[in-house]
Amino acid sequence: MTGRVLVARMDNVGDVLLAGPCVRAVAAHAESVTLLAGPRGRAGAELLPGVDRVLTWCAPWIDPEPPAVTAPDIDAFVEELRGLELERALILTSFHQSPLPLALVLRMAGVGWIGAISEDYPGSLLDLRHRVTGDPPEAERALSLATAAGFRLPPGDDGRLAVRGPLPDVGHLTGAPGYIVVHPAASVPARQLSPARSAAVVAALASAGYRVVVTGAAADRPITGLVAGGHAVDLGGATTLTELAAVLRDASVVVAPNTGPAHLAAAVGTPVVSLFAPVVPAARWAPYGVPVAVLGDQDAACRDSRARECPIAGHPCLESISPDDVVLAVKELSAGGCTGLQTGGVS
Repeated sequence: MTGRVLVARMDNVGDVLLAGPCVRAVAAHAESVTLLAGPRGRAGAELLPGVDRVLTWCAPWIDPEPPAVTAPDIDAFVEELRGLELERALILTSFHQSPLPLALVLRMAGVGWIGAISEDYPGSLLDLRHRVTGDPPEAERALSLATAAGFRLPPGDDGRLAVRGPLPDVGHLTGAPGYIVVHPAASVPARQLSPARSAAVVAALASAGYRVVVTGAAADRPITGLVAGGHAVDLGGATTLTELAAVLRDASVVVAPNTGPAHLAAAVGTPVVSLFAPVVPAARWAPYGVPVAVLGDQDAACRDSRARECPIAGHPCLESISPDDVVLAVKELSAGGCTGLQTGGVS
């Protein structure tokens, strides 16, 4: 049994949820696990099984609105880490992020063993420089680091995403289970349909006889109100992340772009119609471990650009998705007709 281990994943909620299998593998062999998250991902960290403590710090090299780098802030963070008396640390990053700044901070805090996936030469900053070939799903990529470090999932753990239970009863918000959730917003504009197109999707689902619930954060209320219209229940800003997990759990299917709630739906076992802009690869970032139908032109000109704003006039990779194709995908997933990653649905 290893002593105290830190696992770091310092970006958004969805990224943190995808780290879940890695965290559980570490927890099966460690005295305790601290999850180091950024402020945008903390709520997801608090939902992960196997986490004993959540530590929050905003990394200036990862956050999209980074704070200034100051010596007092770094010094205070180093002292906080030192007080945890960590034996090991695993640093999880996306392929375009470097683990080395955090590795340096952890060395300054006295952490004796550090592992990470790194393309850059780490010098003495890493004890394990793990390499990943190909483009596996992000959850498997993170889990491979834990495995390389000697932490394996325990028997009976299937490696899918998961959240802590029990989740609350949300029937007073949604009515009886069996509805369709449409989550229209994403943190990156290039990854979401226009509100008008999302509203057309909701109207088509309602016309097809489905009961629809629209979800979103408090900041999304103008969008969710427009998208719900007179056809759906609007829960924009009405739920905590734990309550949202329960709303998604009780849905038959979730319709969402590439955003944290799509991964949260996967973590509670609900099939997802993924309205996926190819600015990042669906093979890596589509919802993991549940039946998924990926809609959107995955060969569009914006492919692999990591663009935050769509670089193509009219946002054709997503705006060309027909609401009827969404209805068909929902019907197939509701009937168990899709068993894995499916693409298409562009008219």
